[in-house]
Amino acid sequence: PAACGALLLIECDGSHAAIEQVVAAVSAAAAGDGLIDLQAARNAAEAENLWAARKALSPALRSLAPKKVNEDVAVPVSRLPELIRGVGALSRRHGIRIVCFGHAGNGNIHVNLLADPDDPAQMVAIEACLHEVFRLVLSLEGTLSGEHGVGIDKRDFVAWEIDAPTLSMMHAVKRAFDPAGILNPGKALPADPSSTPPNPEP
Repeated sequence: PAACGALLLIECDGSHAAIEQVVAAVSAAAAGDGLIDLQAARNAAEAENLWAARKALSPALRSLAPKKVNEDVAVPVSRLPELIRGVGALSRRHGIRIVCFGHAGNGNIHVNLLADPDDPAQMVAIEACLHEVFRLVLSLEGTLSGEHGVGIDKRDFVAWEIDAPTLSMMHAVKRAFDPAGILNPGKALPADPSSTPPNPEP
């Protein structure tokens, strides 16, 4: 629907004898303030049709912008509304379109920042916006990666989440098991436990 701000897909599980009661209970819980429409699949085909909307999301983003920065942040489930509202505010402030989807049941949300790589102003804005997304997530007692891991792109931001003594201990453990530094070199941990990325605040 045009006025819809979010779609929540809930998959129920149970025996054939109990599933109708489970669906009825979940439907009653979902029928709170703000509900625009509720559809319950009556068979496997209808369930697959509902899931098709979720599966189409990521490919559909290509029609909105040629570049997508997808970050798999996570916050406590109780803080999800704050995360979504905060991301919306950042989108408006930086002039960057942001589309969120993910796994509401465990607080893992994919924050997709969309931009045109040929627009230098947008590329500067997307970097500043991303830094603020990370700050927001951490302020909500969240973590910078809920699913995909740190890798290389988020390595330098790990020091925002993990304190220097803990990072130092993590480096010591890595050195003990990987003295030659050949296992995933340059990934996951910042090069210097005391280093932090540049402050994005103006």
